[in-house]
Amino acid sequence: MTHRPVAAITGASSGIGTAIATHLAADGYDLALCARRGKRLTELANHLSQTHHVEVLTQTVDLRTESQILDWFRAISTRFNRLDVLVNNAGLGYQESLTTGTTEKWRETLDVNVLALCICTREAIQLMRSLGDDHGHILHISSMSGHRVPGSGMYSASKFAVRALTEGLRQELRANNSAIRISSISPGFVETEFAEKYSGSPEQAQAVYSQFPILQPQDIANAVGYALGQPDHVQVHDILLRPTQQSS
Repeated sequence: MTHRPVAAITGASSGIGTAIATHLAADGYDLALCARRGKRLTELANHLSQTHHVEVLTQTVDLRTESQILDWFRAISTRFNRLDVLVNNAGLGYQESLTTGTTEKWRETLDVNVLALCICTREAIQLMRSLGDDHGHILHISSMSGHRVPGSGMYSASKFAVRALTEGLRQELRANNSAIRISSISPGFVETEFAEKYSGSPEQAQAVYSQFPILQPQDIANAVGYALGQPDHVQVHDILLRPTQQSS
């Protein structure tokens, strides 16, 4: 019996996460989706299962809480008995100064963008190894802010960490002769809910999104599809993409 591949996606309830889930469902993946907004996940799961006839597991997860992450991976193992792809999509940032910012928002940024990414990656690799043949693909949705510092130092720091974690994992996997691949995708401006949460202002978010044609979530989903679609001997390590008219 042939089983469909299974992809797990964090932060799947909106924006880039929803676009990636839709793209992979169209490619025939069964899905394990998590986010904090359970109602949105349920609506997305119903749509994808009816439209693409795939199986979708959803779970409400606060990525700041390790026990909830571990429960999600146990549910994936029980439901599908395999895992082929993990997309670490969930991320957030605040326009918080390094001289006056709040510890609470710094900690949330690091907990979600760095620590949760590491926990999910660890659990995914263990699941891939225990249930499969040491094949699979981990994809981090990072940011151009991991390649230069355009604003918030803490947000950029979290994304610079993702760069180091991507290369560090690649080296560990090679040292263990693993066939699991690792990719990082770093977008510039994308029209999602991120800018409003980052700035705390719908007006500022609209100012960002209206200055020139910017990336859409589907553009990032296409990049994920490209990385996943390469033959086994090709590892796409970094994809940097920005709107054509973005200067930085």
